[in-house]
Amino acid sequence: MPRTHEYEDPTRLRLIEELKEAARKNNAKIWRAIAKELSRSRKNRCSVNIWKINKYTSEGDVVVVPGKLLGDGTLDHKVEIAAFRFTESAKKKIEAAGGCVRTITELVKKNPKGSNVIIMG
Repeated sequence: MPRTHEYEDPTRLRLIEELKEAARKNNAKIWRAIAKELSRSRKNRCSVNIWKINKYTSEGDVVVVPGKLLGDGTLDHKVEIAAFRFTESAKKKIEAAGGCVRTITELVKKNPKGSNVIIMG
């Protein structure tokens, strides 16, 4: 049965506005790109598994997932990860590897220029 109304997550909409503002204030195009990814419909938003982050990152990298981080796979090095949503198993695996779990808003406050941040999607 098709939906009769569009559901908009107020948290996601607020985050998109914060990212656009941070991009304007700090002249950081990365936050605008992440806002654009988060503006997609739910079925077109990205989902990334832990194994992909393990494969394409190295020790100490900072990664942003503009979607959901899933817990499939293992992580064998410390990585700082910010995502819109996390599964519980993904959080446990990141913390077990010595990594750090953040929200995208926390990452924007910590690194307003967005330097050395990798977008996985």
